[in-house]
Amino acid sequence: MNQQHFRKKTDLLWKNLTASIDQINRKESDIVLRSEEILMKTDAAIRSLKDLLRQYRFLDWSDEIFFFRNIKPKFIAIYIYYSKVLAIESSRPHADPPTLKTYYENERTSLLYFYNEHKEFISYYRRKAAYLDKKYFIRFKFDFKLKLSPEFYSYDESFSTSHDHIVAQIIANDFLNQYLTDQLSTPEEVRNVISQTPKLEWTAPKVALIELLFALYQTKCFNGGHTDLAEVFRWAENSLNVNLGNYHKTLGEIRLRKSDQTKFLSLLQKNLSQFLDDMNR
Repeated sequence: MNQQHFRKKTDLLWKNLTASIDQINRKESDIVLRSEEILMKTDAAIRSLKDLLRQYRFLDWSDEIFFFRNIKPKFIAIYIYYSKVLAIESSRPHADPPTLKTYYENERTSLLYFYNEHKEFISYYRRKAAYLDKKYFIRFKFDFKLKLSPEFYSYDESFSTSHDHIVAQIIANDFLNQYLTDQLSTPEEVRNVISQTPKLEWTAPKVALIELLFALYQTKCFNGGHTDLAEVFRWAENSLNVNLGNYHKTLGEIRLRKSDQTKFLSLLQKNLSQFLDDMNR
């Protein structure tokens, strides 16, 4: 298997996993049941990813670093995130709002331990530094002078480096922090916001909104880029009272346009430019 084929296989595996997660989140309202089903799907995807790696030989160290810094961690992050959500929600007390608020605040505070424990590496990762990548993301070359995860000895050394799991934890904990922040919004606050906001409904073609949302997502306009695509679309559907259906399929149709693939974005730019020109006259 060559590099191009390997990358296509892993990209397709990721695309199928995120599509499955989106479908599960749409059809099931109970977060515990959703998390359990998503964990099963994610476990299967990770096993498939591992099988793909067995069939592939990295071209060089940069190829290996790319896999363990960028590809594998996003799969593992999904598993970690939903495992933690499942643990939190299945143990959530049936209590009054103040007690629940304290419960979620304690869960969010516990994330600080991880951030403090790995603050040097987190800074390295978030700054997109690369000078230690050969130590962090190459297999069989563990530097025990570096700070390693306590679970390190249980890792499959053919499928792990010293720090790819920590990258996955960073991604997962960023998602979890946002989840807990959302849970800490009390019903009273939510009702006040809704009551003060006029109801808006999307009346342009659905394909136009899908084009716009994909563009915003790719530009990391939501939560600093730390959010799922499915969450962006659920937010839009709920906020604008519209059902966007199979938006992955619609994106494929947009990609196949023979001229002006992003015609709605082009229309937006044209209309805004015209408006600004008219103001200057």
